[in-house]
Order: sequence, then structure tokens, then C-alpha cells
Amino acid sequence: MSWLPEDFVHPVHVPVPNTALHLRPIREADTALDYPAVMGSRERLWEIFGAAWAWPKETMTYEEDRIDLLRHEKEIAAHQSFNYALLDEEETAIFGCVYVDPPERTGSDGEVSWWVVDDLVGGEVERALDALVPQWIAADWPFQQPRYLGRDITWQDWLALPRAS
Repeated sequence: MSWLPEDFVHPVHVPVPNTALHLRPIREADTALDYPAVMGSRERLWEIFGAAWAWPKETMTYEEDRIDLLRHEKEIAAHQSFNYALLDEEETAIFGCVYVDPPERTGSDGEVSWWVVDDLVGGEVERALDALVPQWIAADWPFQQPRYLGRDITWQDWLALPRAS
């Protein structure tokens, strides 16, 4: 049994209110935009995701990022997990990502996390994304108990939960 209904259609373009940005599924072709976004915010991203995902490594290469994005693209197509890039209207830069994943730990039916690049931390875009994500998940995704990692549960508390079966 899949973690999503068979007839579920994932969103492909999600405007972020009060910004000129939108979310869309990430693709391998986005590597040239993703790599500088990730590596430009690498230290802070490691503080957030390092313990759970061992990402992003200090030594991550462009090619490793390309392979990672290809994996995400295939997982999205198979509805195994979802990585949405936060992009400007012209799609010339990535400003963050939103991850929608099947539960790795007990107590939820979907796990959601997100980030913005260092330059946007604490600003209007981050606040707009923080407001949008829970509303978007509630409106467009079939979860009864979504969990917002690093938001409604700390990463440390999440890691301490039993693994989902």
C-alpha cells in the first residue's frame, strides 16, 4: 500500500502569497540553480538537516547534487517523496526547498520540512513560506496527521521516535 491514494495528483505550481516566488517539483535540470543555493547556505542547512539526513556535506560536489536531484525527480514521478524548489517567476534562482515525505517515524502520515537560503532567513519570504506550507499541506495533500519537522517537533525529538514500520 502506498502512503498516498492511488488517484492523488501532486501540485505542480504553488504561488507563495505576497511574493513573486512559487514552488514546483525540483528536477535534475535545476542543478545549476540548486547547487549555489545549497552550498551558499550549507553551514546552516547542516545544523538543521545534518543529524537526520547527513546533508549537505561540506564536500558535496556539483555532480553529487545533480545525482541527488535526479533521485528526487524520479521519487516525485513515482510518488515516493517530494522536493519542491522555491523559485522566482523566471526560474533563474532557487531560494529554498520544501520536502514532503512519507513518515520515517511513528505518529504521522506525512513529514514536511523546508528551508530558505541564508539571505532570506528572518525576512518576508521566509515568513510567507512559513505561513503557506501548513495551509498548502492541509488544502492540497491527503494527510490526517502531518508532522512539521523542526517546527512542531524538534529534529532531536523526531530522531528519538520509533521508526515507522
